[in-house]
Amino acid sequence: MRFSFMPVARLGALFVLLVVGAAAVVPAQAQSPGGTDQLGGQLASNGTAVSFRVFSQNATRVEVDVYRQSYGAAPVARYTMARISGTPVWQVLVPVSTLKGLGFDIDPTNPAKLFTDVYYGYRAWGPNWPYVSGWTPGSSLGFVADVDTAGNRFNPNKLLLDPYALEVTHDYLSAAVVPAQADATIYASGAADRARDSGNVAPKGVVAMPFGAGFAGLNTGVAPTRAAKDDVIYEAHVRGLTQGDAGVGACKGTFAGAVAKIPQLQDLGVTAVEFMPIQETDNDANDLNDAATQRSSTTTAGDNYWGYMTSNYFAPDRRYACDKSIGGPTKEFAAMVKAFHDAGIKVLTDVVYNHTAEGGTWSSTDPSRASVWSLRGLDNASYYLLTRAPGTASDRAWYYDITGTGNTLNSKHPRARDLVLNSLAYQRQRLGVDGFRFDLGIALVNTYDNDTNPTDPQRFYFDRSNPDTAMARAVAANPGVFMASEPWGLAPGGQGYQLGQMPVGISEWNGGFRDVIRRAQNKYGVKDADATRGRIASRIAGSPDLFGDAGDGRGKPAYSVNFLNVHDGFTLKDLYSCNGQNVAQAWPMGPSDGGTADEDSWDNGGSAAAQRQQARTGFALLMLSAGVPIFNAGDEFLRSLNCNNNAYNVDSAGNWLNWSLSTDQANFRAFAKAMIQFRKSQPALRPENFYATTDGNGNFMAPLDWFGSDKSYRTTSSDGSWWQATASTPDATGQNRTLAWRYDGSELGGGNTVLVLFNGEPTSRNFTLPWTGQGKSTWCRVTDTAAWAEGPGQVDLAASSCVGGENASYGVNPRSLVVLVAK
Repeated sequence: MRFSFMPVARLGALFVLLVVGAAAVVPAQAQSPGGTDQLGGQLASNGTAVSFRVFSQNATRVEVDVYRQSYGAAPVARYTMARISGTPVWQVLVPVSTLKGLGFDIDPTNPAKLFTDVYYGYRAWGPNWPYVSGWTPGSSLGFVADVDTAGNRFNPNKLLLDPYALEVTHDYLSAAVVPAQADATIYASGAADRARDSGNVAPKGVVAMPFGAGFAGLNTGVAPTRAAKDDVIYEAHVRGLTQGDAGVGACKGTFAGAVAKIPQLQDLGVTAVEFMPIQETDNDANDLNDAATQRSSTTTAGDNYWGYMTSNYFAPDRRYACDKSIGGPTKEFAAMVKAFHDAGIKVLTDVVYNHTAEGGTWSSTDPSRASVWSLRGLDNASYYLLTRAPGTASDRAWYYDITGTGNTLNSKHPRARDLVLNSLAYQRQRLGVDGFRFDLGIALVNTYDNDTNPTDPQRFYFDRSNPDTAMARAVAANPGVFMASEPWGLAPGGQGYQLGQMPVGISEWNGGFRDVIRRAQNKYGVKDADATRGRIASRIAGSPDLFGDAGDGRGKPAYSVNFLNVHDGFTLKDLYSCNGQNVAQAWPMGPSDGGTADEDSWDNGGSAAAQRQQARTGFALLMLSAGVPIFNAGDEFLRSLNCNNNAYNVDSAGNWLNWSLSTDQANFRAFAKAMIQFRKSQPALRPENFYATTDGNGNFMAPLDWFGSDKSYRTTSSDGSWWQATASTPDATGQNRTLAWRYDGSELGGGNTVLVLFNGEPTSRNFTLPWTGQGKSTWCRVTDTAAWAEGPGQVDLAASSCVGGENASYGVNPRSLVVLVAK
């Protein structure tokens, strides 16, 4: 996730989620994703009643409003819920006969429909707004405070979306609402808006049919059983993947549209697609002002194209469905998963449990004004990390924010933690998802709860070994499931960067790989001390210094998810074509805001040929490194965003993939495809375990053999200064970023004896070739990433051109790489 630092007022107009736990089971209820609590709104398994269940520890009264229309109309009925004895769960059972009398068409004999035509939302009262008889929507009766010192933010005038709704009618800001609901103040607390009733326009949950019936019958195919170490992950945005491809037809930009790209992804060789957030998020606002370009009037921070503002943790985003009818998104997502499974491709999802779309307060000086339309109105004090105002002892009117988005999920709270687990289980068991990537995952390793110590001004404590964190519970509940996480956030006290420290069972996006390899390729002398030979070698070897076994059960290269770039930051092309970010450019490439100003990028002196060469070298290093590689959709054909490295809000043709390739793009795609194929052909590049043990400096030797350009064999025990060479302190030959390594595939699971020559320096270097190995006599070229070899056949998997045996010399161009195999 890129920290966009959206304006506080805009963040206040966003959305939220959480809940679940343990409570008595009422007979004749269908099982739901809410575990034994059976939270949510759904038809009972015997077809006689609809059960509404919701958690709230601090509410004093909860009602459910039932609607026949998703927007623009008042509810047809309102039912008071009762707290189940001894639990924090509220419930009401509404007879089907009663609902039919109100005009609902509920057919208990056809559970395969998945959903009924009943829309609903909650209203809640609590200590800051106790119930007073005579209250009606739009009334201030009973009001005490918008937020009290315990952090309660109950407001019965705001209709609340059920966190366990399996589908959601529309976005809280939505072009689907008539008239288009562009004004977020309808959901706001505070003096000007607290009495405004949001019921007519607010998003609503959809009552599901019995969960054990139709949902169990969703066909997601047979999931591939391939080990994570053998995967090549392709990160894609559902809309951006096909929205710009007219050939996909009416379903472009949707789950169904993504299916059309399966043949191309199979041809490329990727084995897993990681979709950016597919759960309901605030993204329909992109259409509010300009349907032709999907550009909102808030051009610098308003739109939510990437989708990192989740508004429901169960429902697939309706905007990404070609079939937008009730039930359409759920069935279409499951069908897409089946299509990918049938093609042997895994489906991973990017999940955002660290914060919610309700955002923070609308003012940095007044905590009273905030958006209320889901968890905030159900039980703010349970669901979010709260903190005191400066100078107070225990006032919880403010949000503790380690995400940069205005709020942080209180993931140590049992109900918040279980919501995460139930959401993961629903995606795995019903929607067929194969694995997950956790946005700002450190938030799920928090051991602090609002009730732990209310006078403590700090509300975040990272503890990777605590078995009760949401992340640890997720690992325990999903044995063998691939789960990766961003190991960073904005936590205080040095807790914000936990690379190599996530709980056992969680792979990590390796920011160390990104940084070292970028700096190894960068303009000579830029952050050069971070790109020593030792660090380069360690990243290539799977980062054993970060993920080696420290007695905690890790010690696998697959814990390192290697990347040079992803959605967060420059595209691969822009990384080597831009000297800095350009977020202020005009539509359709911007404007945006925020993002990292320094990404170790460099325009290579403006030379397009040099830029392409650098991209080839970087992509080759990615494919030649132990660990699990991931790259962003479009990088395989050098997609550019014209130096916008934070295009989170740009929903335009400039941000959608353009599948009409130039000659240079087609050549690069051929290169990427061949390097992926080479990786697949060499088990040594995909080791189950690390190659060897480290000497403590992160430098790995046998069975990888490391050499200087003069073929001198290098060991950490005797060549410490050589491994630590930098531009300011080069080795005896004046070199720094020259490195060669060799492995014998027969010792590492099969494949060839391979030699890689890397020259990250600004001048050409001659490499003396080492021994080819037993029974071999010559080295033959698979690829040279240099500009002189550019073309559709830059990678020769047959290695038909041989360049000589031991002691032969090979000149490696500046900032390029050569792969040779022994014959």
